[in-house]
Amino acid sequence: MSSTPKLTRPIAVGPYSIGDQNPLALIGGPCVIESEQIAMGIAEKLKRITTDSGVPFIFKASYDKANRTSIKSFRGPGLVNGLKVLQKIKTELDLPVLSDVHKEEEVEPAAEVLDILQIPAFLCRQTDLLVKAAKTDKPINVKKGQFLAPWDMKNVVVKLEESGNSNILLTERGATFGYNNLVVDMRSLVLMRDHGYPVVFDATHSLQQPGGQGTKSGGQSEMVPDLARGAVAVGCDALFMEIHPDPSQALSDGPNMLKLDLVPDLLEQLVTLDQVVKGKTAVKPN
Repeated sequence: MSSTPKLTRPIAVGPYSIGDQNPLALIGGPCVIESEQIAMGIAEKLKRITTDSGVPFIFKASYDKANRTSIKSFRGPGLVNGLKVLQKIKTELDLPVLSDVHKEEEVEPAAEVLDILQIPAFLCRQTDLLVKAAKTDKPINVKKGQFLAPWDMKNVVVKLEESGNSNILLTERGATFGYNNLVVDMRSLVLMRDHGYPVVFDATHSLQQPGGQGTKSGGQSEMVPDLARGAVAVGCDALFMEIHPDPSQALSDGPNMLKLDLVPDLLEQLVTLDQVVKGKTAVKPN
């Protein structure tokens, strides 16, 4: 058995290539666009951090959080205004950008701005949405539903492939474990790689406790570094992490977001581990 992860089809995203033994990439940013100023500030800092660490970086923020626990929860600026913010970040900071699409009618305008279209976990089986997204020819990142086994994602892959798109990323974000809890089966990263495409580990949503605080979700953000290290050791191609300067004040997903100040040291560890896993750095004896 090989000691390095199985090779996958490399997926081009902006200037980067994800998968196929390429360096570990980071998809990161706040859960939702709270304001242009906050989103731009986070993007600027993450670009500096990832440039210093040599990590390919894709900025992530949602223009609309359509599946919040409460009808009163903050959802974001909406499609039109949110895409304007993402376009500004893309242009001024020269960064690839990613956001969720929830409805078919969002796909075409979103594809004019986004470098990756993301299909949320709850919608990963929505055939019409997948087909519409596939026909843009943009890379598609599909989050595995909390209710699916890793081998079930083969059906998602086939829907995209048969719609003419082979630019696919598959993301593990935990599986439902009882009520208000998720658990991560790291075997999922290995098993989804068998579909032939790069795998991503969502280190923050995997620690979410859906609806765990009644009208909002809870989380265990203190464990983000632990699960991130575990996923890189298994051999993921990219990490997805929601990041905020002050998660306690975040308008969405604060309890499971990583604090921005913690990113540099964590990335240093993860890059070293990724190089070892891919056989690019020898493991030093004690």
